[in-house]
Amino acid sequence: MIKDIIFQIEYTFSQIKFNRKRELNRKLKESFGKLKDDFFDFDSIEKYFRKKDNSKVYQVLSDKTCNDLDFDDLFMFLDRTHSKIGQQYLYNHLRTIGINEKKTRLNEEIITAFLKNYELRISVQKELEKLKHKDVYYISSLFQDEHLNPPKWFFVIKLLSFASLVSLVLVFFNPIFFIVLLGIFCVNFVLHYWNKNNLVQYVGSIPQLLRLNNVASHLFTNPLLKKINPDLPKSIKLINEVKSRMSFFSLEAKLQGEFEIIVWFVFEIFKTMFLLEPLLLFGVLKRLNTKREEIESVFKFVGHIDMLVSVASLRKGLETFCLPIINDGNKIIAKDISHPLIFKCTTNNIEITKKSILLTGSNMSGKTSFIRAIGLNVITGLTINTCFAKSMTFPLLKVFSAIRISDDLMNNKSYYFEEVLTIKEMLKESENGNKNLFLLDEIFKGTNTVERISAGKSILSALAKHNNKILVSTHDIELTDMLLNEYELYHFSETVNEDNIGFDYKLKEGKLKNRNAIRILEINDYPKEVVKEAVKIAKKIDETYLVKNVTGSNLYM
Repeated sequence: MIKDIIFQIEYTFSQIKFNRKRELNRKLKESFGKLKDDFFDFDSIEKYFRKKDNSKVYQVLSDKTCNDLDFDDLFMFLDRTHSKIGQQYLYNHLRTIGINEKKTRLNEEIITAFLKNYELRISVQKELEKLKHKDVYYISSLFQDEHLNPPKWFFVIKLLSFASLVSLVLVFFNPIFFIVLLGIFCVNFVLHYWNKNNLVQYVGSIPQLLRLNNVASHLFTNPLLKKINPDLPKSIKLINEVKSRMSFFSLEAKLQGEFEIIVWFVFEIFKTMFLLEPLLLFGVLKRLNTKREEIESVFKFVGHIDMLVSVASLRKGLETFCLPIINDGNKIIAKDISHPLIFKCTTNNIEITKKSILLTGSNMSGKTSFIRAIGLNVITGLTINTCFAKSMTFPLLKVFSAIRISDDLMNNKSYYFEEVLTIKEMLKESENGNKNLFLLDEIFKGTNTVERISAGKSILSALAKHNNKILVSTHDIELTDMLLNEYELYHFSETVNEDNIGFDYKLKEGKLKNRNAIRILEINDYPKEVVKEAVKIAKKIDETYLVKNVTGSNLYM
């Protein structure tokens, strides 16, 4: 009878375990290639990037450029990681541009394996799923932040712990020592809860480090994944040297989570009596402080694998993508390129060879989206070797932008002054000997027409030197004539019918010839006298501009 009951219990638990495993397999299979339905805590995701020393990489994308190119939205689209470490690693990878051909070839080998080998991918994803808890975000603090140092009077804690042990032993020989033990316990109680503020900073990260080390050990057993870091076992072994001490914090976290009141209470009394928490905490921190490189090594190994799973999932869900051709030339050539964040985006072709690109067109016609599409594809091409196009070729570039400028009221800076400072940095970068990609939208629109055109022409001419590539949009048709020798002219246009406006979002050669701004006022039922006067003034301005160009006395030159 008892055997039957035990068998039934074991069978029930095995069925529950089997069903959970099957459900996880189904979930992982169905989610592959799809967007994550998740909350993105960017403050935590950025932690690793913000504190990492990226001084040796080719370029770190600035916050300004990321804001201009809607980087957070891009990240949410690209991110298909399974662990919090993977998220942090992918974010840092996308913000830091550099090329390592050997690593890229290995990455492609692993990504291909994930796409073709279902069993491998699922087994890796299951391991990574173990690092989904929000506390995993804080592992990076163990090798990036300064650890707490014990107070100068820490020797008192050691003495009190030893005194508690001696008093407890002597109680069995003389009950009077119970009073001594009680007195010491009261002092220890105060010190125990003083230390709680210290403990709370690590009670999440230290247990997750243990889990990370275990996950890394399992992943390293795969021969293909070993190639990412063949020396990883040294790091895993050194971290495991502190495993027994760190296990204490895993127990602490588990008891806090499940709150089994009786066990927790007994355990808390025991810790208080012998001041175990401060003794173990500062002992572990001292040892972890000497293992920062090893912890980061394990962190990067797991994060890198998760990033590659994410890229494989991204490619699985795309209708069109390509691996970029990154060479030493000076051309940007894209076929059927699209903006990754625009659903069913209209594709375009572009060749940027000797000259840069000057775009004209009305608002909403697609100029700015096209500029962003080029910038985003260059970034994803250089970081995750994936472009949203049928084919794309470009050199190693640094990417800078001046698209989304705003007033900085806190620092008493106007829109125009903010743009001046941004473009000044571009001019400085344009002479650094690197190949740069500058993205600008309606340059100096915050100032008057004459000075906007004059300054715009001189700056765009200066930026176009030294093998730099520029994509700039403008409403100032005058600039198209002034920059003919340095820029190829392209435009986006719209069709205005009797009662609506249509956009095809297709890039066209040459400058924009028709202007429809006043016509749009008319179809939106502006007063007839307003429209009529606007047409009359526009004709006069056009005639004046034509005369000045013919006589060679152009006001804007």
